[in-house]
Amino acid sequence: MNRLTRTALSIVTLSIAASAHAATLTVWNHFTDANELAWLQSQAAAYTKASGNKVVVVSVPLGEIPDKLIQSAPKGQGPDLIVTLPQDRFGQLASAGVIEPMDRYVTSRSDLDRTALNAMTYKGKLFGLPMFAESVALIYNRKLVPSAPTTWNEFISVAQKNTGNGRFGFLTDLNNAYANFGFFSAYGGYVFKNNSGTLNAQDIGLGNAGAAKALQLMNDLRFKYNLVPEGVTADAAKGAFLDGRAAMIVTGPWDMGDIRKAGIDYGIGVLPTPPGASSKWGPFVGVQGVVLNAYGKNKAAAAQFARTLVTSTAQTGFNQAGGRIPVSLAARTKLKADPVVTGFGKAISAGTPMPNVPEMGQVWAPWGSAVALGVQKSGVNTAAILSNAVKEIQNAIRK
Repeated sequence: MNRLTRTALSIVTLSIAASAHAATLTVWNHFTDANELAWLQSQAAAYTKASGNKVVVVSVPLGEIPDKLIQSAPKGQGPDLIVTLPQDRFGQLASAGVIEPMDRYVTSRSDLDRTALNAMTYKGKLFGLPMFAESVALIYNRKLVPSAPTTWNEFISVAQKNTGNGRFGFLTDLNNAYANFGFFSAYGGYVFKNNSGTLNAQDIGLGNAGAAKALQLMNDLRFKYNLVPEGVTADAAKGAFLDGRAAMIVTGPWDMGDIRKAGIDYGIGVLPTPPGASSKWGPFVGVQGVVLNAYGKNKAAAAQFARTLVTSTAQTGFNQAGGRIPVSLAARTKLKADPVVTGFGKAISAGTPMPNVPEMGQVWAPWGSAVALGVQKSGVNTAAILSNAVKEIQNAIRK
């Protein structure tokens, strides 16, 4: 047998062996954007070509994924991989034992935004590879505000200068606890204490002295600085901005499509550090990542595919498909000409992940009610309002 024949036989043998050990991965996704779904299918095709493993992409509505996974995974009927899940589902799914810790599958974390990695961490373990994120930021009309204010005094001055005669210098939904968490964070308020990646639901920081200062500042935006009238919702603020009547608003990437269509020359930045705050303004951050089924029979192959989805090249392509803000630092560098990526990227890096523990479900209603009450009229006792909210949260968690 000559050398050429032996080589050919070796190649055939390897191909047969690879085919015999090829896996079929089932991937659940919730993408409703046709371009994003096409991106995922192209990633799957590239992975299949490189690895020999087949990928079956199945669409499942986001709201149905957690329950379906909990019911099907222990029976061996669930997916191998989910692309993607938001971090606020992790507590429920990790407690149910249906998602796999991914620390041992990750070779490097240096290219991934630290805030995004923290969002994927539950009880000290990494339960997902982050793929994209969102937060609110300060959006400003360059025609009225040439550049983002860098100090609080400058911010107030610019806002007041643009207020009056049917115009508004600054608008935000003051009743919205999520949108205004950046003030709480700046003054040292927090939802649950974070101890090295583990959230302590018994240590609630929404009633501390810093949180009371934050709520008082929000009250001041309405009654001291006369900037945000009563009844301003997120939609009302957006509408005023689209009409050119609002100079600055707080919103997220979800509104940027409409702002672009309106032809407004916009900029994106972060709010300046509030007066007397111990830290910079930093918003809540929501992150979605790729998750492994703990009962999957092809974990190594699924993890290999997962890693391909969070590379800088893949995240750049995903951004171009649907506009999501990547968490790959290299992808952000490649997309630095895009003001949405650059602006929200900075806000995300400066932010705090929304808590991913089940107890967060007991926080929103009492906290939201307290925030709404705290900006309802001047002269309120913000400390007492928040203290009552914390007691309500604690009682709900104990039940």
